[in-house]
Amino acid sequence: MSVSIKTCNQVLDGKDIMIYSLTNENGLKVEICNLGASVLSLITPDRDGKYHDVVLGFEKIESYFENKPFFGATIGRHANRIEDASFEVKGVQYRLAQNDGNNHLHGGNRGFDKVVWEGAILNKEEACVAFHYTSEDMEENYPGRLETRVTYTLSSDNALRIDYFAVSDKDTVVNLTNHSYFNLSGHDSGDIGNHELMINGDCFTIIDDHCIPTGEIISVEGTALDFRTFKTIAKDLNSCEQQIMNGKGYDHNYVLRSRGDLQEKAAEVFDPASGRRLEVYTTKPGIQFYSGNHLEGLDTGKNGAVYKKWSGFCLETQYFPNAMKHKSFPSPILKKEQEYKHTTVYKFL
Repeated sequence: MSVSIKTCNQVLDGKDIMIYSLTNENGLKVEICNLGASVLSLITPDRDGKYHDVVLGFEKIESYFENKPFFGATIGRHANRIEDASFEVKGVQYRLAQNDGNNHLHGGNRGFDKVVWEGAILNKEEACVAFHYTSEDMEENYPGRLETRVTYTLSSDNALRIDYFAVSDKDTVVNLTNHSYFNLSGHDSGDIGNHELMINGDCFTIIDDHCIPTGEIISVEGTALDFRTFKTIAKDLNSCEQQIMNGKGYDHNYVLRSRGDLQEKAAEVFDPASGRRLEVYTTKPGIQFYSGNHLEGLDTGKNGAVYKKWSGFCLETQYFPNAMKHKSFPSPILKKEQEYKHTTVYKFL
């Protein structure tokens, strides 16, 4: 196990951009940047022992200054969408940035993905690095001074563990996630339609044509969103069902059966072409399956790769989107001085 650090010779907000490399004894290597506490690369072997990077990302580090697809980023304060870009806490209405039509997406115009975090190697022997960021009161119009820490640990059994921690001096809203796009055939391998997916959830949250959850939770039974047993992503990706049309593919939150148990699998993906398998475990109640519907091939990816529609998939662990509008959803409200603690594990087999 080892951790190394290098500079990118880039500066943002007067802070040096640094890359931390975590490597285990099996040769699995993860690169994480303090800009957005973002996963830049994840190199793992296929069934024949050949190594390839399986997360999408940019060729140049300065492309992460904008990072419109949110490649690999830590998302906050609130991942996913908030309807009408507003919420209420303790009787006070807060207006947020309308950066997704009339709605709020992934923390606003300058969310946690676009700031430089303070990185620190915690334990070289355990391949562990932590990133800290202080979000000041009313940053992006969220209340409370929020101290946030995201810790990445690479284990000997090829698991990348992400531990989230936050505490605020006022009641606020927090919903942190990681926005890595995976392609288990390799980041530059094109369409992920042949990947076989299982999601451990019987229900999902209905979305309107702006991908905003309406508050209704329905069974996946008999729908294109049923992944309770393995099926290829492509099988129903072009379905004429209204939910698929609303999302322009898959862009839906699943209600997990695992209920915060890290011993119970939340999702699993298998790539027949490479033999790679990804398991996801989380303490969060929901997971967003996004099939890369808005990748348009406009940005230059690593090694000159062109990422077109459906070139990668995301499995974003989370509180349900738009939960501040629907009291029946698990609440993302973090009380003053209460500790926000969640864990997500991406394990590669």
